[in-house]
Amino acid sequence: MAATLKLEIVTPEAKIYSEDVEMVTLTGIDGEMGIYPLHMPLMTQLVAGEIIVRKGGENIFLAVGDGFVQVTGQRVAILTDMAVRAENIDEAAAEQALQRAEARLAQKLSDEEAATVQASISHATAQIKVKQRHKK
Repeated sequence: MAATLKLEIVTPEAKIYSEDVEMVTLTGIDGEMGIYPLHMPLMTQLVAGEIIVRKGGENIFLAVGDGFVQVTGQRVAILTDMAVRAENIDEAAAEQALQRAEARLAQKLSDEEAATVQASISHATAQIKVKQRHKK
């Protein structure tokens, strides 16, 4: 049996993913990284974008928001503010959310409101890119 590692993806709403996988590809603050079993331990900031999960010889694609990643030799724990599988992304809804957020950004906002709007833009952009990249 091939070596695996436990991948757990958690958002404030729920545990989105918890399975043994062969590899995880994600984008950290210093760029894209591939994580295999027995990877050296590390912690890094997760950048909004795409996570690719290799399981059973198949790739699973997820759009994610900003967050944090902890890697041990046997486990990858991802805490993020958003995670959606590519097949569950509603591209039209993401486009509308992006347009609303961009319009809101043009208004006078407090720093907190601006940060919330920027997060909405990051979420919508990540979902749109992942969905367009993996349309069937």
